[in-house]
Amino acid sequence: MMKEQSQGGGISRRSFLKGVGGGLVATGTIADELLGQEASAQVDGAHVFKGKQIMALSVNGQRRSVEVEPRTTLLSALRGPLDLTGAKEVCDRGQCGACTVLVDGAPMLACMLLAIDVRNRAITTVEGLDEDGALSAVQEAFVELDGLMCGFCTPGLVMAATALLGKNPNPTSQDIRRGLSGNLCRCGTYPNVFAAVQKAAETMRG
Repeated sequence: MMKEQSQGGGISRRSFLKGVGGGLVATGTIADELLGQEASAQVDGAHVFKGKQIMALSVNGQRRSVEVEPRTTLLSALRGPLDLTGAKEVCDRGQCGACTVLVDGAPMLACMLLAIDVRNRAITTVEGLDEDGALSAVQEAFVELDGLMCGFCTPGLVMAATALLGKNPNPTSQDIRRGLSGNLCRCGTYPNVFAAVQKAAETMRG
C-alpha cells in the first residue's frame, strides 16, 4: 500500500499525483471560463458571429444565398455551396493567384477573404465573364494563342488580365508582366499568356 510520505520525509507519489491532478482541473476550468468569455465577447460593440450564418453574396450579377460559418473563406463558399469551381484552390496561402476573383472590379485572392466580409460587394468569377453566352475577349485570346497548358492557373490569370485591361486598355509589355506578377504558372506558359493579354487589349480597343 502506498504511503502518504516517503520514508525520507519527502513527498510520496500519491501526494504528487493528487497535486498535479488538482492543478490540471483548475487550469482546465480557468481555460473554459476564458473561452466562454471570448465566445460571447463583443468587439467594439459589434456582434461576434457564432455557428453557421445565412448570408447573401452578390456573385456574377446575382444575389446568392449561402449558409456558412464566419470563418469560411470566399473561395470555399464559391467552390462549395455556390458550385462555382472556376477559382482554383491550389496553395490556399495567397501565393499562387489561382483563386483570383474580382471584388468591385479589383483582383483579389478568394482564399484570403472571408465570405462574410464581402457580403455587400460585387464579386465576379471567371464564370461571370461571358457576354451573352460568348467568351470574353480575354478568354478568346487565351484560347487562340494557347495561353494555357494544365489549366489550373488559367482562371486566375484570366481574371488578373481582365482587371488589368479594365484599368489600362493599352498596356505595355512591362505593364502586363507587372499586372500578372501575382499569378504563377508552373507549366511556364508565360510568353503565350503575355501575348494573349496583348491580343485581348487590341481586340477590346477595336
